[in-house]
Amino acid sequence: MVIEALQTSRLANGEAENSNCPESFLSPRQDCKRRHGSNGTIATPYDENCTNEHMVGVSSRDATEDIDTNIQPDVVFKKARVQRELTLQDMYNQDSFDDDDEDDSDWEPMQKHFEIMNWFCTNCTMVNLDDFVHCDICGEHKESGILRHGFFASPSSQDGPTDVELEFKGKYKDMQSGVSFSNRCTAIGFDERMLLHSEVEMKPRPHPERPDRLRAIAASLATAGIFPGRCHPISPREITREELKMVHSLEQIEAVDLSSQIHSSYFTPDTYANEHSARAARLAAGLCADLASTILSGRAKNGFALVRPPGHHAGVSQAMGFCLHNNAAVAALAALAAGAKKVLIVDWDVHHGNGTQEIFERNKSVLYISLHRHEGGRFYPGTGAANEVGIDGAEGYCVNVPWNRGGVGDNDYVFAFQNVVLPIASEFDPDFTIISAGFDAARGDPLGCCDVTPAGYAQMTHMLNALSGGKLLVILEGGYNLRSISSSATSVIKVLLGENPGCELGDSAPSKSGLVTVLEVLKIQMNFWPSLASLFTELQSLWEIYAAENKKKQIKKIRRADAPIWWKWGRKRLLYQIIKGHLRVRSRGVN
Repeated sequence: MVIEALQTSRLANGEAENSNCPESFLSPRQDCKRRHGSNGTIATPYDENCTNEHMVGVSSRDATEDIDTNIQPDVVFKKARVQRELTLQDMYNQDSFDDDDEDDSDWEPMQKHFEIMNWFCTNCTMVNLDDFVHCDICGEHKESGILRHGFFASPSSQDGPTDVELEFKGKYKDMQSGVSFSNRCTAIGFDERMLLHSEVEMKPRPHPERPDRLRAIAASLATAGIFPGRCHPISPREITREELKMVHSLEQIEAVDLSSQIHSSYFTPDTYANEHSARAARLAAGLCADLASTILSGRAKNGFALVRPPGHHAGVSQAMGFCLHNNAAVAALAALAAGAKKVLIVDWDVHHGNGTQEIFERNKSVLYISLHRHEGGRFYPGTGAANEVGIDGAEGYCVNVPWNRGGVGDNDYVFAFQNVVLPIASEFDPDFTIISAGFDAARGDPLGCCDVTPAGYAQMTHMLNALSGGKLLVILEGGYNLRSISSSATSVIKVLLGENPGCELGDSAPSKSGLVTVLEVLKIQMNFWPSLASLFTELQSLWEIYAAENKKKQIKKIRRADAPIWWKWGRKRLLYQIIKGHLRVRSRGVN
């Protein structure tokens, strides 16, 4: 059953995740997500000063596993007490020095106190010195209007509409007044009560999963005249316990409900809750379930769930990775209950949806495909290797495309869609398609550190929209750069409304590492999906061309190497001629 509230302390000296982010991105939290423990699990410590907090869990054993086993609690609390006893800053601030003490007026540091002022970027949450008005990381202005105008707000100036925003307002003014309810084919799920889910405790830096994420997207949609305007809302409701029990264990459901009785609590060191979080999670899940049934019934062509907290890390028995209830899983089961025979879930969040995979890894009615950073299990949450294909007769119904590096962009994603996602999805032939749409693989995201653009997300949405007769539900997952997440979400919703995705990315070549990853996935998955065999053969030939060209480049590079000029006349003159390319060495076959 649910454990009592526990006092916890932030674990220090953790191993930072392997990331291609700049050091400035990782230093504040190393960076929210890291590995620990001997069992291969990943924990997500959040803050260095997380003392005297409440921890909500499923069992005492589970809660203990969330704390680094290499650090004893007594040691942690002892360190905390020592740090609180006396620091240099305490010496500067304390008033306990006696006026009759020896005169130290010649020691300037004791007479003056300097306070370093800083501010947190609204867009990316990074800390900046007060002397600067633009974020040192993302360039956003200190008083940016992104929460009022969305990504249309100028990043380099104070709050105020841009020329682009004014143009959009004029463009859609007549459209908003002329569209009738029956013509609005795209449904939006949103409720302002989800904004009440926030971290209570003050931290050295704002939590990346914050209410401003929804505010920025909503502001962008309003500025573009999309919502309210071209989309219609559905009535919100809280998911029932009976519906949740089809996805989560009773202990997990009760643990989330218990958080409503606590002012501030944590399921894992980075997964917070306050007294409003349980309701926000139930509203998010309820909106996703109702959007699925609304689309399947034909009352809406497609939909976008503008919800939080996210869900794809929440497993059968544990809330983790900022996620409380698994919204995509709830929507998939609601679609099956509404008459769908087969449901496809495509998860393009930069982190693997370990919770969604766990829930459906034995279910042949749901095909789960995830594209994510993996790097041999070093990237959070550590799951999602290519050889994780499903179990107990459902092999092939989990498809993982694990990128082996950061910085992955549009070309690699579209290439994987063309050669893995769409061929398998077409053979599966789903009745309903769900996108777990995390936008943390977007360019500029401080956690994902990848390079997908709004045009890339629009193109992927357009490709998936051809499946299931257009019955498509997009559910918001991660994404922590407000400008990136709002522009990407707007581009996706425009595709749902029937607009062209824009620039064509289909002819772009993948990176070398992207091609290697796709080949690895095809080699495994063609055992379950016969249509992949021809693609594997074709791409293997492409890889051989890549390898041959790379070998030629290496040879040319060697030949361009400098050799000392005196080799030309000495004993190394033959080597000099070879290096300079004046002499070719031919090898003879040996019989």
